[in-house]
Amino acid sequence: MKAIRVDKVHHNEKICDRILAEIRKCRIVVADFTHHKGGVYFEAGFALALNRTVIWTCKKDEIKGAHFDTRQYVHLLWENPDDLRQQLANRIQALTAS
Repeated sequence: MKAIRVDKVHHNEKICDRILAEIRKCRIVVADFTHHKGGVYFEAGFALALNRTVIWTCKKDEIKGAHFDTRQYVHLLWENPDDLRQQLANRIQALTAS
């Protein structure tokens, strides 16, 4: 698998169109709810509508601000980037092993 952050890829498209195109092509979406930006809620919902696997993440000290609709999903709660990286590796390995 290859991680793609659309804001780090050079392209000449509208960012939203590119994000939706990448979600259509992917198997797994990592949706991080740290800072509770509205776009991530939309993107996770779009991925769910396409039956993509969504890995829900949030910095541990910000989970209380997550919208109640998303709190029903198990979030990887992380404390620092290394912690997030390890938890994501473990989750992806578990998902792809089955």
